[in-house]
Amino acid sequence: MQKADLIVIGAGPAGMAAASEAAGAGLRTVLLDEQPRPGGQIYRDVDRAAGLRGSILGADYLHGAALTAGLRSPGIEHVPGAVVWMIEEGFQVSYTREGRAARVAADRVILATGALERPMPVPGWTLPGVMTAGAAQILLKQSGVLPRQAVLAGSGPLLYLIAAQMVRAGTPPLALVETQTRADMIRAGRHLGGALRGWRYLAKGLKLMAEIRRAGVPRHTGATAIAVEGEDRAEAVAFESGGRGHRIACGTVLLHHGVVPNQQAARSMQVPHLWSQAQQCFAPVADAWGRTGREGVFTAGDGAGIGGARAAEYSGRIAALKAAEELGRMTVQERDRLAAPLLRQKARETAVRPFLDAAYPPYAEALAPDDATIICRCEEVTAGDIRSFARLGCQGPNQAKAFGRAGMGPCQGRYCGLTVTGLLASANGRSKDETGYYRIRPPIKPVTLGELAGAQDTPAED
Repeated sequence: MQKADLIVIGAGPAGMAAASEAAGAGLRTVLLDEQPRPGGQIYRDVDRAAGLRGSILGADYLHGAALTAGLRSPGIEHVPGAVVWMIEEGFQVSYTREGRAARVAADRVILATGALERPMPVPGWTLPGVMTAGAAQILLKQSGVLPRQAVLAGSGPLLYLIAAQMVRAGTPPLALVETQTRADMIRAGRHLGGALRGWRYLAKGLKLMAEIRRAGVPRHTGATAIAVEGEDRAEAVAFESGGRGHRIACGTVLLHHGVVPNQQAARSMQVPHLWSQAQQCFAPVADAWGRTGREGVFTAGDGAGIGGARAAEYSGRIAALKAAEELGRMTVQERDRLAAPLLRQKARETAVRPFLDAAYPPYAEALAPDDATIICRCEEVTAGDIRSFARLGCQGPNQAKAFGRAGMGPCQGRYCGLTVTGLLASANGRSKDETGYYRIRPPIKPVTLGELAGAQDTPAED
């Protein structure tokens, strides 16, 4: 079995920065990532797409090329296309690549698994022609393709970024249907001090909104009763805003109301998690260095709590410095000297986050959908089913699997988990922490018998 000092899982901004920093400190580092090229979701395929679509995707996206360049260090073994499905004590990480299974072991692990787009279960969200806004952005980055005649619906700054990119690409959205309200903005005002510290972030947002306005894209705020209409595919979005009903005919609906930590790998290692009321999701318990409750396990980036790409980059470097110090590659004094500017930069990047979390909360009607709305797409379980399970005595998501297979499909609860927790907590009058989350066990990603049969103790060859 291959042995390294450090295994980093995920090649987004946190993972790339962590691997680069660790290699610079002399750690033999293995970077495992599912994608064929580094960048994660935010910098997806940046080395190839930057030259093709850089003017559309913007300067922030192009920054990812500096991070991918850092992976050329001889101390880093980047294994692309590696699907991690088990992390054992020790730490032994099992993964599959190109149809073969392999393992690698190390003394420390940094989980840089990033975020998932929060599902937005509204009536009609499972129709063909409905996708997440982030998925549309992936199409643009990888293939230069964008949906036409599309409506963006939901809440959050990502809607503005994608709308602006669509404008630049010559396929502006038909409309933005936004769920945040004037009251949300007023409540966010108490975080204005932090928002002003993050003024660069706010300035970018205002610039994007001005770009959208110049393109003549209509905006509807405070939207409620959002539903996708259609028989065999999406044909229109219906909603209420400004005291009256609206209906916009369209061919594609792009839904988004925030992102949440991808917690599957951390959960599989029994890393403690707590509910974040501000971000309406679970996040791993970790200190300023990214150390979790599991000795030797670090978490960095949006998988540790949503902070954005630059904050993720700094958190990856900070975790790598702590790992290097623990492994005897630098002194505490040297660690602190190198980490001090990174901690300051991370604090500056995250200062705006409380304002954004309050100003752009998740769409309330999607957190507690009506009974007929499907919430577990894999097993076609509705919100009403979950509520009926609670009436029969179901206390948590793991019991819900036995009551009606919620969370037992191919996604293993990644997309329905938070909704199931929320529905059961509300129905039973318990907190989210008391209600809990799915118990995640390996394999955390699907693995075939053929891949297991061909397992080997060294990584699959390039």
